[in-house]
Amino acid sequence: MPKRIKPLSELQVKNAKPAPKEQKIFDGGGLYLLVTPSGGKLWNFKYRFEGKEKKIALGAYPSITLADARQRREDARKLIANGVDPSEFKKAQKATTLSETENSFEVVAREWHLKFSHTWSEVHSTTLKERLEKDVFPYLGARQIGEIKPPELLAVLRRIESRGALDTAHRIRFMCGQIFRYAIATGRAERDPAADLRGALPPVKYGHRAAPTDPVKVAPILRAIDEYEGSFVVKCALQLAPLWFVRPGELRHAEWSEIDFDNEQFNIPAVKMKMKEPHIVPLSMQAVKVLRELQPLTGSGRYLFPCHRSPLRCMSDNAINAALRRMGFEKHEITGHGFRAMARTILDEVLQFRPDFIEHQLAHAVRDPNGRAYNRTSHLAERRKMMQTWADYLDGLKTGAKVIPFKKAEGDV
Repeated sequence: MPKRIKPLSELQVKNAKPAPKEQKIFDGGGLYLLVTPSGGKLWNFKYRFEGKEKKIALGAYPSITLADARQRREDARKLIANGVDPSEFKKAQKATTLSETENSFEVVAREWHLKFSHTWSEVHSTTLKERLEKDVFPYLGARQIGEIKPPELLAVLRRIESRGALDTAHRIRFMCGQIFRYAIATGRAERDPAADLRGALPPVKYGHRAAPTDPVKVAPILRAIDEYEGSFVVKCALQLAPLWFVRPGELRHAEWSEIDFDNEQFNIPAVKMKMKEPHIVPLSMQAVKVLRELQPLTGSGRYLFPCHRSPLRCMSDNAINAALRRMGFEKHEITGHGFRAMARTILDEVLQFRPDFIEHQLAHAVRDPNGRAYNRTSHLAERRKMMQTWADYLDGLKTGAKVIPFKKAEGDV
């Protein structure tokens, strides 16, 4: 008759000491504690299945207590009684969990983003990632991508629409459609629920970006910016927005390594530009002054305008517009993008600079008389004069000076 094994106590398990060789301390019923020479204490269950002796790991002490190990032993014995091998059952559970993790919406979306990000500008790539992290992952990230239904995605889009960002809701629906189609192509989904939501959102009424083009209306905006009492970083971004009139994404993603004080220019690399061509923004004296005031605060980091929550990221895409609303300007009066239209109109109609100089400074596609694209240094000297004249003109508006529109003499810039 086999010797009866005396059950372990919690104190025995706790006080078990390591030895030069592995020790097995049995509790009974196939359960034992394996004490390793390094001091590890591992629960194992030894059993027979279909005539073969097998074992399964049940976890490590003290995370798994004696009582926990005994319960896991009993669970394993029930599986055996029902003709199921505990080891194979554990492998199947692990595979299912791994499959669920690999096929979650967030995992597939990040894989899609990584695969295609090299085809986008850096600004666009960052924008897409931020939209997913802010508006989609918190609600659908953990869901199996193949199980997401149209009403679930619509609820996410409605949430975005409810805060007045209808255009963003449409863009996210389109992006999610690309992600679902990628999941279909890689065998992790069977259909695209985003396609079923066509027409589920109100259409966006596109119009011109809100921008004052009358100098009389521009002046109070410029003065309000100089008197802004919020974040100093945001204030500097507001001050540079009309001076540079670059796209909002190009402004907020500006890096100190791109500011060339010696040559007085802001060098934007091609990966950040909409047209995928490098761009130069000449720095007026006024722009240099703002940058010098900002440098002690953010100059040791990467971005001119870092996010206040994390200096490793630039400020949010809504920071400029939110500041303008805080100052009392409505969406129909001015937006961050509107400074471009403001500059284009006034430089042409009031200051009467050559349209091709203006278009080139706006980083639009400009061709020479032979149909060749101008490069980033085309007419740079003339554009430097234009940018300084523009900054001086804005200063005049702010101070209330009577800025008289002038007409160019033949050959002037």
